[in-house]
Amino acid sequence: MSAWPGADVQADPRLPEIDRLRGLVMVVMALDHMRDFFDADTIRFAATNLDRTYPFLFFTRFITHFCAPTFALLAGVGAWFYGARRQDPRALSLFLATRGLWLILLDAVVISPVWGGPGRIELGTLWAIGCGLLALSLLSRLPPRAVLAVGAAIVFGHNLLDGFGVADFGDLGPLWRLLHEKGPLPFNLPGEVYYPALPWIGVVALGYGIGPLFQKPPAERDRALRLAGLGALALFLLLRASNLYGDPNPWSTQRDAVFTLLSFLNVTKYPPSLLYLLVTLGGAALALPALAKLGDPAGRALAIFGRTPLLFYVLHLYLGMLGAVALAYAKGYTIGDIVSFAKSGAPPPDFGAGLAGAYAAWVGVVLLLYPVCRWFAGVKRRRADLWWLSYL
Repeated sequence: MSAWPGADVQADPRLPEIDRLRGLVMVVMALDHMRDFFDADTIRFAATNLDRTYPFLFFTRFITHFCAPTFALLAGVGAWFYGARRQDPRALSLFLATRGLWLILLDAVVISPVWGGPGRIELGTLWAIGCGLLALSLLSRLPPRAVLAVGAAIVFGHNLLDGFGVADFGDLGPLWRLLHEKGPLPFNLPGEVYYPALPWIGVVALGYGIGPLFQKPPAERDRALRLAGLGALALFLLLRASNLYGDPNPWSTQRDAVFTLLSFLNVTKYPPSLLYLLVTLGGAALALPALAKLGDPAGRALAIFGRTPLLFYVLHLYLGMLGAVALAYAKGYTIGDIVSFAKSGAPPPDFGAGLAGAYAAWVGVVLLLYPVCRWFAGVKRRRADLWWLSYL
């Protein structure tokens, strides 16, 4: 399933390494969410709070930073493949717009209750990618190099806007949170914006812009990806060491060398800073060529998850939430207790299952969902005639 000399992107655009990378980030993402559900320290403090965290917890959180940027980038790559296969700019724009709106609706209606409870809207990952696809429905009318330039300009330049806040925009200030500032929803709506859209639009555009790279022979493509990945990591080290630009939170010397390293790596996700995107997308660029060489059964398993990302995303959240509630009930707590603990930030010592329990839940959820995702991947492969499957 490759698209190199002798193969046709329009006939068969699927590349195993892209599915594997997408599957890998989905599985790693599940670890972060199981930590949210099962480790009560998530309620007590942020895993990146250097005054309270510990190295294993910090790195458990840090490795999951790679997930959202990689998935957003691959959403852009996938959009380019869709357009290359159909050769119909109007159909591509329509598909991207409707899929973007679909993801935003899913985030507001299906995913938000997991994080905020009934009646609240928590705009997160699907909102961000949905906004990226909506923007791409317009940008895709431009040549890929122009889209790449727009994406790069946003990714490299959006931190110049860090000095502006809601108060600077008057009546339009609340809308600023939708674009660049984490905080409450505008117009007093119940909920919060966790993923301001602007940087994520840049990442999705970058993915679309690099799409033609995947038409090149594997050796040429992989060389370009490695150079881009190493260049991104080198620029991250240079900018981070200087504290000049790229992240609103500078690093500083801490009580020992380990915590100084944690401070250095503690880049900003909400919204994703340039340094956050350099280190995560740089890592993704290096990972993709390596995954091309991954053999079975690991390669096959990751590809299964990568071909059914939305199903996995929704099901793992609800499985994790139900498991955490069941554990709380088994310990004698109620839903009211859980809500109270979340508000106070001080659950009792025996609440949850700890970080070890979160890892155990992670393994369990991944194993439970593998046969479901394998079945659904088969359905999507066999029933290419069902247009609506492309939205799942």
